Amino acid sequence: MKIFIIEDDQAIANLININLSLEGFETAVFADAESALKMMEREKPDLILLDIMLPGISGFEMQSRIREFKIPVIFLTARTSLQDRLLGLELGGDDYITKPFDNRELVLRVKAVLRRVTAKNEREKEITIGPFRLLIHQRFFYVEGKLVELTPTEFELIKLFMKNYQRVFSREELLELVWGFEYHGDTRTIDMHIQRLRKKLGKHKDSIKTVYGIGYQLNVDK
Repeated sequence: MKIFIIEDDQAIANLININLSLEGFETAVFADAESALKMMEREKPDLILLDIMLPGISGFEMQSRIREFKIPVIFLTARTSLQDRLLGLELGGDDYITKPFDNRELVLRVKAVLRRVTAKNEREKEITIGPFRLLIHQRFFYVEGKLVELTPTEFELIKLFMKNYQRVFSREELLELVWGFEYHGDTRTIDMHIQRLRKKLGKHKDSIKTVYGIGYQLNVDK
């Protein structure tokens, strides 16, 4: 796994680099946020160790910029106030380590964050709701354990419904989210695809509910 170390204190950065390298991690060290951001245009790390008090772009500002990438971040800082800790967590930080720190503790906390992220990603690969099971990466869909063949559009529809269980989607939202912003077709396209998808659900076809005047939702009857 690749870890970016963004720390302007060279001695601290080198020490962290040595300890993580000894644990088998691949690392890259940056003295400022700008150089790390430039590298991230080509390569995304699995985790970032991010000093808050950096020259130029601060650690908090960098986290705000990269938040959409959902890369786990552990803040490193000499600032110990509760306000700073809360701000770091509110910005999406996964942990907050104050200086000076024990190198063994840092390694353990890095591993703990990576375990949590890995477990979360594993859960997100598969969704099970009632009789339906979706394997996202394999693009398999099962009804009561039986594999059901779906078209790419049908798969995207059922994935959207299962990832947002019981949420009501308007036809316009479904066109935007499944067909894309550039699609200019008739909303009746949605109705035809929903009808075909329902048939493939067999006796569970009524799990895709019509919400009159709005659109559709997935809601499995108990």
